This record gives sequence, C-alpha cells and structure tokens, in this order.
Amino acid sequence: MTVDHPLSKHSGVVKIVEVGARDGLQNETGVVPTTTKIELLEKLSSAGLTHIEAGSFVSPKWVPQMADTPEIMKHLRTKPPFAPAGVTYSYLTPNMKGLKDFISHSTLNTGVSVSEHASEIAIFGSASEGFSQKNINCSIAESLERFRPVAQLALENGIKVRGYVSMIIECPYDGPTSPMKVADVVEGLLDIGCYEVSLGDTNGVGTPGTIGTLVNYLIKDRGIPAEKLAAHFHDTYGQAIVNCLVALEAGIRTFDSSVAGLGGCPYSKGATGNVATEDLVYFLEGTGVKTNVDMTQIVEIGDWISKKLGRKNESKVGTALMARRWGDGSKL
Repeated sequence: MTVDHPLSKHSGVVKIVEVGARDGLQNETGVVPTTTKIELLEKLSSAGLTHIEAGSFVSPKWVPQMADTPEIMKHLRTKPPFAPAGVTYSYLTPNMKGLKDFISHSTLNTGVSVSEHASEIAIFGSASEGFSQKNINCSIAESLERFRPVAQLALENGIKVRGYVSMIIECPYDGPTSPMKVADVVEGLLDIGCYEVSLGDTNGVGTPGTIGTLVNYLIKDRGIPAEKLAAHFHDTYGQAIVNCLVALEAGIRTFDSSVAGLGGCPYSKGATGNVATEDLVYFLEGTGVKTNVDMTQIVEIGDWISKKLGRKNESKVGTALMARRWGDGSKL
C-alpha cells in the first residue's frame, strides 16, 4: 500500500534567502576580512542559492562589520561569481543616505543602471515599540514614515524592496507582541511598496503554537497573501525547524536561513543565530519540497566558514554529515 507523505501537498519549490553573509557576520565580534566575506558569497552563489544578503549600507559607527559593503558590491558586479542560477544580492538600506550610497556604488565603474543588475534593497522595522527605539531610535510609526521615501525612490529607480519586521512573538523590552501589531507593521511595509515582508522571530522564542497563531491570523484574519510573507526564525530555543514546518503548512514559501547557523542579535541578550541553511534544506528536501540548493556544497561551506571564524558550527545536519565523512570516508 502506498501512503502519501503528510506534506506531499506542499510539494514544489521554495525560496531560501541566505542571510549568513550579512545578518550572520555582522554579529561577529572580530573583524571579518573582506576577502573572507567575498569568498563566502562566491561559495554560497555556487551552491544554488538564488537570493543572498550581501551587506548593509549603514553607518560604520553603528555596524563596523559592514563598512566594506561598497567594496563587496563592486566585486560582485565587476566579477560576478559562478552560479548555476541567477542570484539576487540584497543590501540593507535603513534610510535615504543608505539608499543613495547603494545607488551610487551600484552604478560606479559598471556603466549600467541599477535595474540591470540582480540586486535589491531591504528595510527593517519592528513590531515592538521598545525594540524599535533600541534598534533604530524611533517609534514604529516614525520608522514607517522614514521608510516611505526610501521605498519610493528605490521603486522609481527600478529597485525591488524587501521588508523585515522583528520581534514578532515577544520582545525583551515590551514582553509578548500582539499579532495585531505585527499585522499593522506588515501591512504598513506592503503599503509603501515592499514586495515581500519577512517575519522575524528575532530572539527565537516562538513555538509552533505562537507561530501558528500569528501566521494564521495574518493570512486568514487579516487577508495578507501567504506569498507576500517570508519566515525568519532564530533557533535560540531549538524551535526554528518545527516553526518552519508550521509556516510551510500555512502556505509560506520563502524562508530566511544562515549557513552554519551564523547570527544573533546585539539588542536581544541570549539570542542565537538564524535557523541553519543546512538544517532547513535537509528538512525541506525530506518533505518533498525542492530547494535547488546543493546539500554537499552548503554543508562544506558551513564547515569552512565556522573554521575561518573559529566558532562552533551550529548546524546539526552539517555537523552530523561532516562527522560521517571523517568517520568512514563516505560522501555527504
């Protein structure tokens, strides 16, 4: 007797947004050499990932790790990495200065317009007033008004805009976050022109219950299309993969992840990295959902970058598969 896989109805292809080179590396205490960042981006591109965060156009005073973003952008544009499929490189631009720097550097030495390149910008808000003040020094309402002209100018220049909303479940400053507040921010970001909004469980406190309540409220009660949403789960309490399952069942088809589980949050004590890309690919492919990401390559990349940074590889799948390789000499 043939039994259908319980997730067979979710078959198809999902989009993975790799955030390790930006969201992950910006939390490293030591300065990561530009050459290492570029090599990481080249390796990730060759592994079949089609959407990769490459840097941030923010003040080096606030995020010194991202000070070399212009140099990285120049390299990616003048010496595009080998990739089996086209890659969109994303850059955070939290304000008008960041966007103008992005536009300036993206056309510098290339002689072509921004829209001819596979790149986009991202803006980030919060569903928590306390975190909004800590992270971007303004209220939620003020942040949306600040983002409006940024998104407008980007769209006028043919640049796609992605949105992020943080603290979707609970905030270390304000406590539990209301799903209604999350919905308001998501709708606000979509209203100003974001093609997609990533739901960030920034401190990783979400569970299948709280995540399920939220995504069902957003999609069923507020009528926000599932295709306009992405899931961005941190693995602080080991719930990220099961939360991805809940999001998948709700209809979400875009997931943010970080190779080797790189990341954290400087304004949320104890928060660990994003769900590891290796773990996410293993989970999705195991349910019959295609990612088009080369598992062998992504595991090797996670092992490589962890050694480069002198840190523990937080991917359970990556660690297990590398141990098997060294243990019996088998292929991954």
